[in-house]
Formats: sequence, C-alpha cells, structure tokens
Amino acid sequence: MKLRHILPGLLTFAFALPALAAGADAPAIDGRHLGLAWMIPFAGILLSIAIMPLVAPSFWHHHFGKVSAAWAALIVIPFALIHGVPSAVYEVIHLLLLDYIPFIVLLTALFTVTGGIHIKGNLHGSPSMNTALLAIGTVLAGWMGTTGASMLLIRPMIRANDGRRHKIHVFVFFIFLVSNIGGALTPLGDPPLFLGFLKGVSFFWTTTHLFGEMLVCAIVLLALFYAIDSYWYRKEGPPKHDPTPETPVRIEGGVNIILLAVIVGAVLASGTWKPGIHFTVFHVTLELQNVLRDLILVAICFLSLRLTSRASRLDNGFSWAPMLEVAKLFAGIFITIAPALAILRAGKDGVLAPLVALVTGPDGQPNDVWYFWLTGLLSSFLDNAPTYLVFFNLAGGDPDVLMGALASTLAAISCGAVFMGANSYIGNAPNFMVKAVVEEAGIRMPSFFGYMAWSSAILLPLFVLLTVIFFR
Repeated sequence: MKLRHILPGLLTFAFALPALAAGADAPAIDGRHLGLAWMIPFAGILLSIAIMPLVAPSFWHHHFGKVSAAWAALIVIPFALIHGVPSAVYEVIHLLLLDYIPFIVLLTALFTVTGGIHIKGNLHGSPSMNTALLAIGTVLAGWMGTTGASMLLIRPMIRANDGRRHKIHVFVFFIFLVSNIGGALTPLGDPPLFLGFLKGVSFFWTTTHLFGEMLVCAIVLLALFYAIDSYWYRKEGPPKHDPTPETPVRIEGGVNIILLAVIVGAVLASGTWKPGIHFTVFHVTLELQNVLRDLILVAICFLSLRLTSRASRLDNGFSWAPMLEVAKLFAGIFITIAPALAILRAGKDGVLAPLVALVTGPDGQPNDVWYFWLTGLLSSFLDNAPTYLVFFNLAGGDPDVLMGALASTLAAISCGAVFMGANSYIGNAPNFMVKAVVEEAGIRMPSFFGYMAWSSAILLPLFVLLTVIFFR
C-alpha cells in the first residue's frame, strides 16, 4: 500500500476525532490515579517490536500493524469506559497533533529526500577510505538523520569493500557510528532528540551540549576501526579483483541536497520564530510556526518525488515499506506511552515513585549516572524515542529547567538514548535496515547475539569512559 493511499485516511481520522467527543472540558490523564497495569500495553508493544521479528518473522512482517493497533486498543477502550470518551479522545488528539504527526512528517521528509540522493561510482575500501567514509557518515547523520545517512552511504560502502575478504567489522562500525553516534548533533539526527525539540529543547542545544560526548565516541571508534581495518587489510593484501566496474564517483539527485537544507531551515525556524499566533483543536493548542513547518515538510516530500528521477530511487532501493512500518508502529507506541508519561509526571505521588527515588540523590538532585545508564540500557532493546520521553518526563519534563539547571541530566538522557541504541540490532531502526541491505548484497552479518558480542566488547567500555568523563 502506497503512502498516498493511507495519508488521506489518517488526516480525515485526525480531524474527525473532535466530533466524536462530548463535553466542553475533557480532562487530561491524572497520573496519580493510575496503576502499573496501565503500562502493560506500552511494555507489550515494545517487547513485540523487540522479540516478534526474531521468533515469528513471517507473522510480524504481515501483521505488525494489527499488533500495534491491538496494543493501542488495550489503552483507548478501557480508558474510555472508565474515564469517559471525552478524556480518551482528548489524549489521543493531544498525542496525534502535538507529537505523532510532527514526528512522522519529519521522518517522512528526511526519508524521502535522502532516498533521492544516489552516489554512483566505485570507491576502493582501503583503511583510510573506509575511515573517511565512516567519519563523513557520522557528521551527515546529525543533519539528515541516522536513517538517511545510513541509507545514503551503506551501498557505496558495500561497493568499496566488495573485493575484500574480511569486512564484517566495516559494517558493524558503520552501525555504531553512522546509524547511532552521529545522530547526536541536532534534533534532525535521531528521533529522541526531535521529540525533545518538540517538547521545547532548543535546536542547537544538542549541538553544543552533546558535542564533546559525541566527539569522544567518534574519535575512539574511528581510531579503533582504523587499527582493526589496517590489520585485516595488511593480512589479506589489496584486492586482486574488484567486482565493481571502474567508474567515476558522482552524485545523482543533487536537488535533494537543496531540499535537505530547506528541511533544516524549516525546523530551525519553527523553534526560533514565535509569532504568538495559535488556535485550538479540542483543547489542544497548535502554534502557527509548527503547523507551517509541517506543511512545508509535506510540500518538500512532493517536490522531492517530483524532481528526482525514478531510476535514482530504484538504484537506491527506495520503497515506502520502512516508512509505513515506522508510522504504524509509532502510532501504537505514542498511544500506549500516554499513561506511562502521566504516571511519571505525578512523580513521588505516582506508582513509579521507587524509580523516581532511584534516579534522585539524597539531596533531591538527579543522579546523572543512573539517567545515562537506565535510558541507555532500555534504549538498547526497546525503541529509543519513547524511552527518551519516559526519562525526559521523569526528570521533570520542563525544557527550560532541563536546558538550564539540569543541563547535565538532559545530556545524560540524550546520550543514553542516542548512543546506546547501537548496543543491539533492535536499539535503533537503521541498525536492522543496514543489516538487511548488507545481507541482501550477499555478505553474512553477525547474528543477534554475535552483534551484541561486538557491541559489548567495544561500546560498553566506551560508555564507562563517558560516564567517568561527563556524568560523575
């Protein structure tokens, strides 16, 4: 099913929801009165995403949308019966208009635009060339998203190394750096940071406050990669035969680079231009700058599709399937996370008071070490975007306070969500996408636990180093 077939239905559903509600003042969820049972669907959908693709891949491939809808229904229907339809509808509309639609629109724009940029030609996978490609990808990931940078560079990386025998490490480090670490530069880089931007975190806050952490990770990993790649390159010698024909390197679909700059400008403008114009849709306040941003991003999608040749997208292996999967799964995630966020907002008055105590020191101040590792470990096996939201709210959820007095705490949460998504294949969506593309090229990637052996040996000591330097 193509995106244009479901988008009208989604928009119709979004704007028809207010008509289903009754009552003038539908209240928000009061987390003080919610028990842990309300968090079961949230845990269920995240565990489904983590486990079902591994144990029931065929079923998951055909029915993941139904699984997502079923978990969401376990929140919406009981909540409507217990607390009333108006409250249930308000919460759905609130999440839809303020979080879900902006989130999906940005991802779709980045996915569409980067999918139209095709790098042609043959590169030679020497240690210096491979390291340079990883460094470039790490920087690009912050500005075109980890998914966009991964899909842009993974095929040139495969072609560059198609004559080498020892190359699994190349793609493991590619996941570490391009699919994860590099996403810390801006809110465009990784979904958790964009959700933080939607909550009020300044656009360049991540660039200035996470740059040191990202730079340490990048330097250590690039240096280690160069040493490992040099060892194998010397051991096997230069490739005797390069399967890829010798052709000059060139970029097709260059207009998408301009459109990518427009995306950055639109997102940046929505965070800096405050005209003070807003309107309300069923008690949900929408600000003009955010609505215009999303409309511009939708227009960019259509422009990219119109201006990019079909051949370039086919060469990139572009299809809507990954984006549709993300849209369906995150619809369920955003709905099921609502009670969890409400409970966290209740703080010491909610049922998660022990968790609040765990990340809070005796003096009442946040414990940054716990925030970093708890956010990171959950992001390793669950989706890092909702995990970020959970701990963002656990830390108070006030962006001004988190960017100011609690800046180190927000940095710990952000680094945990972005960096530790690299710990497993399921920690971040591009990880599995890279694995699938590499295996499609006939290269055997490590198993689920084989990859974790790599990440445990390389990344965990690195994260301990980050803890000592930045979060003690």
